[in-house]
Amino acid sequence: MNDYDALRDYLLRQKQDELVLSFEQIEEIIGAALPRAANRASWWDSLRSPDIQMPQREACLAAGFVATRMPDGASVRFRKQKSERRR
Repeated sequence: MNDYDALRDYLLRQKQDELVLSFEQIEEIIGAALPRAANRASWWDSLRSPDIQMPQREACLAAGFVATRMPDGASVRFRKQKSERRR
């Protein structure tokens, strides 16, 4: 189990196509503090550098969501992918 399996499981239970979670909410879901790198938009970008495995990105994609850090720098938008291929 990686640190972001709880986030994947949370997203899998969501019925809406899009939701926004604050960093605090995400930390509560995963039961740990996010790393400082989470403040960078690129850390959340599900479509950037797909050849580099990042556990938070893999968790989102496994749940069928694409993540994007919001302009406020303190929250993340999760949007369901059009093709709903899930593991």
